[in-house]
Amino acid sequence: MKAQPRFRLFPMPAHSILLFIIWLLLNNTLAPGHLVLAAFLAITIPLLTSGLQTPQPSFRKPLLTTRYALMVVWDIIVANFEVALLVLGPSKKLAPAFIAVPLDIRHEFPITILASTVSLTPGTVSAEVSEDKQWLYVHVLHLTDKEALIALIKQRYEKPLMEIFEC
Repeated sequence: MKAQPRFRLFPMPAHSILLFIIWLLLNNTLAPGHLVLAAFLAITIPLLTSGLQTPQPSFRKPLLTTRYALMVVWDIIVANFEVALLVLGPSKKLAPAFIAVPLDIRHEFPITILASTVSLTPGTVSAEVSEDKQWLYVHVLHLTDKEALIALIKQRYEKPLMEIFEC
């Protein structure tokens, strides 16, 4: 039998503190009324939204995360030049396409990071994740080799994310 979750006044303490501080900063005052309202919001908003959270894996390897972020920045820079050359060239040579990338990641947060990474890289846009979270559909500005692109996304982006989140 599964234990019932117990009631907690502060289910997300960091969020509560952040809400309290941001409210006071936005209003630029320490007036008693705003202190009371900030406390009210800091308690009630996390209470109302805590049930909407689904457990997600956390970052397990910060150095790998930093390396991943630097790699993505580099890929964005390189892709900008590649897309510029494609766009400045004859448009008849472009071969846009949709591809389906099979996913090994199953958690929503790492999938979101993967889809965002693909979308941030010029020339590709994540179009959709299948409902069963087994496919990432990607629009490509110019597709030359479908299998090579799928392998690149899986090896360069998905595999490191699986290591970072240990999933």
